[in-house]
Amino acid sequence: MTEAATRRRTPGAPCWVSLMVHGLATTQEFYGALFGWEFQPGPQQLGPYVRAMLDGKEIAGIGQLPPDRHLPIAWTPYFATEDADVTAESIRSHGGTVGVGPLDAGDAGRMAIGSDPAGAVFGVWQAAAHLGTALAGTHGTPVWNELMTRETSMVGKFYAAVFGFEVEAESSADFDRLTLRLDGRPVASARGVGQALPRDRGAHWMTYFEVGDTDESARVLTELGGHVLRPPHDTATGRTACVSDPEGAVFTIVTTAAG
Repeated sequence: MTEAATRRRTPGAPCWVSLMVHGLATTQEFYGALFGWEFQPGPQQLGPYVRAMLDGKEIAGIGQLPPDRHLPIAWTPYFATEDADVTAESIRSHGGTVGVGPLDAGDAGRMAIGSDPAGAVFGVWQAAAHLGTALAGTHGTPVWNELMTRETSMVGKFYAAVFGFEVEAESSADFDRLTLRLDGRPVASARGVGQALPRDRGAHWMTYFEVGDTDESARVLTELGGHVLRPPHDTATGRTACVSDPEGAVFTIVTTAAG
C-alpha cells in the first residue's frame, strides 16, 4: 500500500478516475460494498458529486447525471496537466474534441473532458487543492488504464502530441498494443482490437481496479447486482475479470501478480 499523491503529478500522468451515473445513492452502495469505499461530498459544479475514500484518502469520484442526459455510463480517467486551457487547445488542434470545460471545480482545480480522434473520452486535471488519487496498491484502488480502440497508430500519435507520452509499439500481425510512458515509466496502454470493438461503446478507456481476490470480488459483484462480462482468468499482469456495475459501467478487476 502506497500513498500516491503527496506531490503534484507529472504532466500526462493518470491522476484520477470518475464516473457519472443516474443513481448516485445506489452506485455508492454498490462500490462501498465491493471496494470498501466511504464517501465525502466533492465539488458540485457539474451537479451532485462525491469522492470515494479509503483510509481517509481520496480514491475516485462519482457524480450524478441530470435526468435528461443519456450519456454512456463509463469510468473516465483523468490525465494531469499544468494548464487545462492549453491542453484543451492541444486536444482540438490534434483532431480531438473538448466536450466539457475547461472549468474550475471549486478550489480543487481546473478540469476539462475531451475525446480522442477515435471517440474515447478522457479527462484533464489541473490540480490546485486536489492532487488526485491518494492511495495505490490496495483493494479498491485504480491500478491501470488501458485504451480500447480499433487501431493504435493514429491515437498513439494523438496522445504523444497532447500529453508528451513516449509510445512503445508491441505490434505484430495479430497483436496491436502500445505502452504509453512518461520519463521511461509505463503509465497507461492502448490496445487495438479491430472489429472486436463493441459497437455500442466504440473506443473507450478501461480502468483497472486492484482487488485482494479476483474470484471472490467477481462473486460479490454479482450478488450486488453487477455483471461478469469475462470471467476471472490469468494474464501476465495478474488474475483479471472484466465486469460492469448495475448501471452498465464496465471496468476490470485485477489481483496483480507478485514479482
